Amino acid sequence: MSNISIHWEARILPAGPPRLLGWNVPPEELIHIPEHWLVYPEPNPSLHYLLALLYILFTFVALLGNGLVIWIFCSAKSLRTPSNMFVVNLALCDFFMMLKTPIFIYNSFNTGFALGNLGCQIFGFIGSLSGIGASMTNAAIAYDRYSTIAHPLDGKLSRGQVMLFIAVIWLYVLPWALMPLMGVWGRFVPEGFLTSCSFDYLTDTNEIRYFVATIFTFSYAIPMSLIIYYYSQIVSHVVNHEKALREQAKKMNVDSLRSNTNTNAQSAEVRIAKAAITICFLFVAAWTPYGVTALIGAFGNRTLLTPGVTMLPACACKFVACLDPYVYAISHPRYRLELQKRLPWLELQEQPVNDSVSTTTEAVNAPPATS
Repeated sequence: MSNISIHWEARILPAGPPRLLGWNVPPEELIHIPEHWLVYPEPNPSLHYLLALLYILFTFVALLGNGLVIWIFCSAKSLRTPSNMFVVNLALCDFFMMLKTPIFIYNSFNTGFALGNLGCQIFGFIGSLSGIGASMTNAAIAYDRYSTIAHPLDGKLSRGQVMLFIAVIWLYVLPWALMPLMGVWGRFVPEGFLTSCSFDYLTDTNEIRYFVATIFTFSYAIPMSLIIYYYSQIVSHVVNHEKALREQAKKMNVDSLRSNTNTNAQSAEVRIAKAAITICFLFVAAWTPYGVTALIGAFGNRTLLTPGVTMLPACACKFVACLDPYVYAISHPRYRLELQKRLPWLELQEQPVNDSVSTTTEAVNAPPATS
């Protein structure tokens, strides 16, 4: 079916069901919508309203949680460490990601492409900056944790080094958001129910396929590989360290070389392993659906990409952005202590942190880095 026939059919169908997606889009805006979506029936308006309410919930929870993280880490002197600058950057990415949700909510309550191409470009630009920025920040946190644990004496990054890392992250991210926005390479287009936007992975051209393959590699595959590598190295290092301690204790005929064994219910390697698994799982849960969707659209069977199916990856990203600050709060006692001081009505019952905690134990409480 040609573009002309698809656009014509989307425009002239009668008001009664079944109407196709795009029936209520002005003619001048139809050219911005991949024709793949215009052959699907319009979803029930209740689905639009349900997604709008879900996004309102996501927005409230994520802005509250990430806002608290930014506030506590920037105001608490004990938390203003170089490593925690990465955490603040991650929270900023998640916070920034949710600033585009009013566009989605407005479109959903208007059951379609209500804010047009301008709203779509803003949505896609914010999503690219925040999403790729979060993924690269995750990789930087993984490296920082690995460096601190593997080289406790000289592996900690200085404040200047961390600031340089963050600057490099944003210089790395910016082209991937600007190129589609300016039409240099790729483009931002509506997807699914035409209420959200992402980069184009459906146009059947070599240029789009090359763009999808490149952005998949640089925004997903590379940070994913770095995260998996560094956290696997952390687990391996801590397991070997604990094994060496047990062997030394056995030679000395003592139960343990640790003075706080009785107060720690779990061994260090178990806690590290759990933290690493959480980090990897949440990152995979957030971005793998989008990566798979883009690859199918560019290189696979596009009939698998129905409007309903392609709304799921966007929901996964927003859901994980909500989880980030709360998972971090659970894993970081100093953060909980500061939160308790400022908001005593939460009744967190957090005990003061012992400053003599070892580097390895502090690393156990490092934030689960997810987007």
